[in-house]
Amino acid sequence: MDDRPPVGRRDALRNRKLLTDKAREVFAEQGLDAPLDEIARRAGVGNATLYRHFPTRAALVDEVFRDALTETTAAGERARTAEDAWTGLTQYLETVFAGLAADRGTNDLMTTNLEGVTSLEAIHAHNRDTIDKLLRRGQEQGTIRPDLTTEDLLFTLAALGRAVPALTTVAPQAWLRPLSLLLDGLRTSPSAPPLPAPALTSGQLGKVLLNLGPHRRR
Repeated sequence: MDDRPPVGRRDALRNRKLLTDKAREVFAEQGLDAPLDEIARRAGVGNATLYRHFPTRAALVDEVFRDALTETTAAGERARTAEDAWTGLTQYLETVFAGLAADRGTNDLMTTNLEGVTSLEAIHAHNRDTIDKLLRRGQEQGTIRPDLTTEDLLFTLAALGRAVPALTTVAPQAWLRPLSLLLDGLRTSPSAPPLPAPALTSGQLGKVLLNLGPHRRR
């Protein structure tokens, strides 16, 4: 007895895998704003086939990246167990930024917002929770300035992260310097003046990340 799916079903499964594989490749090179036409062309299928499987860009992004950020999540879990919160935070951020430097799609996922992507919502929530826990513990341990909020740090990391692809085109490790400068600014210092202006709320931060892009929807 032949347990294989019918030919039409096999063709559909093959096309779906081709599309997700090529989308992963194109997103890594060009980011989540990459033309969907290019993905269809590399997969050797028509645009109609792509839209039949993935009616929106968000649906395709969700499929491609659903399991792609497991190392980031694992790094967050390891960081949370560090006895010294400062060490945990710096090691976690170095891992995150190494991922941002290696992959434009991952960079977009971590530093912006795209509505309707479940995998993105999950990784943002885990990232926020990791940073919040380490920030609060670092403040309790006296290593992180007390007036810093989680939203302050998330915005600053996103802003720097957006520049990482441009930095890597000039020198692959160039992002290490501004990340080190950023981290130095988080440290407790008796001479540091208070931060000016109110901190962003969680809702305001979400709007900022949405405005950072990607903006193309189809």
